Amino acid sequence: MIAVSNERLVPADIPTPDDEVLDLLRLNLVPGVGPRMQRNLLDFFGSAEDIFKADLRLLEQVEGIGPKLARLISVAKNSDDAVNEWRQCCERNVSLFRNGEGSYPRNLSEISDAPMLLYGRGTIEPRDDLAVAIVGSRRCTHYGLQQAEKIARSLAMAGITVVSGLARGIDAAAHRGALAGGGRTIAVLATGLLNIYPPEHLDLAKDVAASGALVCEMKLNQHPSPGLFPQRNRIISGLSLGVIIIEAQRKSGSLHTARHAMEQGREVMAVPGQIDSLASEGSNDLIRDGATLIRNADDVFESLGPLIEPVRTSNETEVRSPRELTLNDQELSVLNLVTTQARSIDEVLREATIEPSRVLATLTILEMKRMVKRLPGGMLVRLT
Repeated sequence: MIAVSNERLVPADIPTPDDEVLDLLRLNLVPGVGPRMQRNLLDFFGSAEDIFKADLRLLEQVEGIGPKLARLISVAKNSDDAVNEWRQCCERNVSLFRNGEGSYPRNLSEISDAPMLLYGRGTIEPRDDLAVAIVGSRRCTHYGLQQAEKIARSLAMAGITVVSGLARGIDAAAHRGALAGGGRTIAVLATGLLNIYPPEHLDLAKDVAASGALVCEMKLNQHPSPGLFPQRNRIISGLSLGVIIIEAQRKSGSLHTARHAMEQGREVMAVPGQIDSLASEGSNDLIRDGATLIRNADDVFESLGPLIEPVRTSNETEVRSPRELTLNDQELSVLNLVTTQARSIDEVLREATIEPSRVLATLTILEMKRMVKRLPGGMLVRLT
């Protein structure tokens, strides 16, 4: 969460944000300045502070900034809107996560158009780097609801954070499945945190915030608008290692999420539907065009590759690949004795804390699961 300082005057009853945070809030509140425009401005000027120091002539030199937007930005520097927004965040227990700081989600920071400020209610934890998104149709079938809830529950039980959009249908089933599995889930809103949409999901939103987080890039009071939903989909995929599509029609918004995932280098997966089902035309098309066919959580683990950096789970176990979440404690402890550089079985036996017979039996299981490989001369190597 963002650190505070005492360098800028705000009402005495709330903490004081640092200058850059307040300027980023100002920028976020300027009508017509979306994520890409913010990135253009920050790339040109270097900081939000310098944006608001610039005159109209210089602002108009930025790609996409015309006279109208330049005037709106210039007016915003003298507005109290950002201070009022900050005060509401403090009063409503909303955190602000700034891109570039340690508390900002690592996966999201990797995409080219990540939000500079992310609003959040709940907690974002390092283990949320192990996240998979599940999205699909709002007008889904019973089959789709079943599959979304089942897969989400299995992933959550294994330690994967489930990301979705809190929408009706598949999204809601994914959140509920993760909660039923006792795991973490993150909902990405296209509205402000003070305007939960759809309104009937207010109780679900509270449950999600208690077991994960509600996040968005929109101002607190932002109301629903059709253009904001495709925009937020890049955040859903950006938070995740991969995206699972369940029951998407050919014009479904969830296909936007799949496209964002492809552009971001995330794994795209889809649950097959009946070949004559209109509800699954889009997701079946994805499978035909190369998306990974998913039947259960094991297929998801198999599809996801090794992590760029290890992630620690809730029990402080270091995981290098999501597939390792399917292992029990003994299997994981033996696996961590095997490296990607060949080493002898004798070395592994000496370092293990359990008897040799159990180590050998465990190595056989790991070999069957294609996580280790035996080499000639009594050597072992860890597979990635």
